[in-house]
Amino acid sequence: MIKLLRSFNLHYGEESREVVLENVKSNISFKGANLWILACAIVVASVGLNVNSTAVIIGAMLISPLMGPIVGAGFALGTYDFDLLKKSAKNLGVATLVSLFVSFLYFLLSPFKEAQSELLARTSPNIYDVLIAFFGGLVGGIAITRKEKGNPIPGVAIATALMPPLCTAGYGLAIGNFAYFSGAIYLYTINCFFICISTLFIVKLLKYPKIKFVDAQREKRITRTITVLLIIMLVPSFYLAYSLLQERKFTQNVSTFIQNEFAAKGYTVIYERTQFNSREKRIELAFLAKRFSDSELKGLNDRLGNYNLDNTKLLIRQDSVDLKKDILAEINKQSQHVSEKDITIQNLRNELAAYTFTDKALIEEITTLFPQVSPFSIGKQNVYINKDSSHLQTILMIDGKNKLNEGDLNRLESWLKVKLKSDAVSVITRDN
Repeated sequence: MIKLLRSFNLHYGEESREVVLENVKSNISFKGANLWILACAIVVASVGLNVNSTAVIIGAMLISPLMGPIVGAGFALGTYDFDLLKKSAKNLGVATLVSLFVSFLYFLLSPFKEAQSELLARTSPNIYDVLIAFFGGLVGGIAITRKEKGNPIPGVAIATALMPPLCTAGYGLAIGNFAYFSGAIYLYTINCFFICISTLFIVKLLKYPKIKFVDAQREKRITRTITVLLIIMLVPSFYLAYSLLQERKFTQNVSTFIQNEFAAKGYTVIYERTQFNSREKRIELAFLAKRFSDSELKGLNDRLGNYNLDNTKLLIRQDSVDLKKDILAEINKQSQHVSEKDITIQNLRNELAAYTFTDKALIEEITTLFPQVSPFSIGKQNVYINKDSSHLQTILMIDGKNKLNEGDLNRLESWLKVKLKSDAVSVITRDN
């Protein structure tokens, strides 16, 4: 057991503390080359977010020097070096402002303003981002104190992801979306704070000596301040994580409801939109052909509770004009390549179907009861009474060779009117 515990001893392979502190101090400053590298990394990350390229974003995180002042702040707090803490905070502030300005300028000039999935992923931080920042920061703190730095440093830069939130905040400023800006800045603050705290934890664990003497009362005040900041950072992230969990449950329940109540019955859903973040949750659907009566809609709303969809209202869009607009808006929003031409083609197909006679059973009855009419044609056409008035009429046209008498023609026409439950029926003979 003792041998196993020794295997976890952090002092094994530890670099000289003087060398570690010297390296930390040298990585804090944002002047000259460091500032240029930061600005270039921000542009690369912004392009990656703009075109939704994960590989480009990872590359930007690898070349970014943002970790320096954050780690420096952690070491400063652990060793009570307040001069180093001020320098670290000042340089982090400069780096943050430069990053925001560069990303804001890029997105302001970029012709592509649509929020991609990589951008949206940085607007809603939660407790999982806290865990990533803290444990990523622990790895970074351990790696910095080693003689052999190895692979952890690049991995920490990718895992803690400081660049994307800053670029997303710049995007929020460029398009005037405060929700995006505040969410991204909160994520960036979480990352900075918990990387700093995890570095402080490693410094305390390795028992780095204090640079300045601090009395017990001041040390207690510093600890209390850090604790308050921890609570301020953690409480919103727990709430956001809970909201995310509830939203995912809602989405899964909606999917089950649609599958059981519609897809399993052969109804084709062509439009779906859900609203979770509202006082009354909503599900909006539209179908290819099925139209629902008021009683059916009431029954569907009553059954929402069976799927744990309480405080949820089901709306089925059956207005074709408004629905068409919403479908086109949703298609554009999801970046799917469906054009107005496709909608027009579908509408033409629907109009053509109105003129096509598809009752095969009736055609079989005609050929059985009136075999002398074959060959014949049957279909629907517009009959115009005047320029402002017309109606659809079913026309059965018989070849003139059949020589049907007037009585047979009248009997066939009367029979068709009864079968079709319409007076708009005509039987005519085509002269050859």
